[in-house]
Amino acid sequence: MRLGLNVGYWGLRGDSGQDLALVQEAERLGFATVWVAEAYGSDAVSVLSWIAAQTTSIDVGSAILQIPARTPAMTAMTAATLDTLSQGRFRLGLGVSGPQVSEGWHGVRFAKPLARTREYVDVVNLALSRQRVEYHGSTYELPLPDGPGKALHLMLHPVREHIPLYLAAIGPKNLELCGEIADGWLPVFFATGHVDDSVDRIRAGRAKAGKDLTGFDIAPTVPLVVGDDVAACADPVRSYAALYVGGMGSREQNFYNALATRMGFGDAAVEVQNRYLAKDYDGAAAAVPQEFIDATSLLGPVERIAERMADFAAAGVGTLSVSPFGDTPEQRIDALRVAAQALEKSGVAS
Repeated sequence: MRLGLNVGYWGLRGDSGQDLALVQEAERLGFATVWVAEAYGSDAVSVLSWIAAQTTSIDVGSAILQIPARTPAMTAMTAATLDTLSQGRFRLGLGVSGPQVSEGWHGVRFAKPLARTREYVDVVNLALSRQRVEYHGSTYELPLPDGPGKALHLMLHPVREHIPLYLAAIGPKNLELCGEIADGWLPVFFATGHVDDSVDRIRAGRAKAGKDLTGFDIAPTVPLVVGDDVAACADPVRSYAALYVGGMGSREQNFYNALATRMGFGDAAVEVQNRYLAKDYDGAAAAVPQEFIDATSLLGPVERIAERMADFAAAGVGTLSVSPFGDTPEQRIDALRVAAQALEKSGVAS
């Protein structure tokens, strides 16, 4: 198992230099990948370019590029460019986002997300292979049949023949699709005691493609809080968990809330959502169960974190990406150092 760093949405702390220092320390410690997210703030592509220019060995990955934000051909161009600029260090993570962002921010209907994802990946792969892009799907039609458009091929030669492609997936059908068409999975709220069904879905998708799990990268992001008091370590994670379980979506359609329910936290998920949608954010955070946070995070001293890392490796994780919490940049950097020590102690480093 390898370690990764997820810096999330760039610049939210107000000083991009702090995030860059975190990335550079992760590279010094031998972390495999740094992941960057986007929602409706910083875009991932600009940040990944900036990071790639100021690092030399750590892979740079999008977790995720939003499918409704770009045409598949544009994403192929972007992936090829980032892979060239980074000299073969780019990992392409994709996701359909959610209906609020897709329709409210990008003006793209959140319809048939599975079919859209499949066709999107088809076109991205076709373009990156430098074949002429001619595609006739239910969502994408290239070139348009009633105009002057022609089938074009990518002018740029990517550094690698194949750029690793990951999907963010939560629902059962999306997990199966991920296993079928992607090289890796970007899960959220990954709990080692509740992932057997999800991994089975991934395995079923791999079987459809005539493959097994060999070489497939399960790459969850987990909050990391170092300290002697495990219960106190959970507190900084509460607002983050409440945002997703309670507020990342509507009452009728919140994928993270549904995931928490499938994990056995249904009653708590309802309470968190009710409080969050009522704008009782502190109450929503307080309602997130300690057990949920502990199951989906790395909390405590180095020895306990090492034990938890061994659990993640046993659950099939290939890249364990941490999101370090701390009040100061120095605390977050120290947390990365503890994570590196814990991985060594765990005996599961690859």
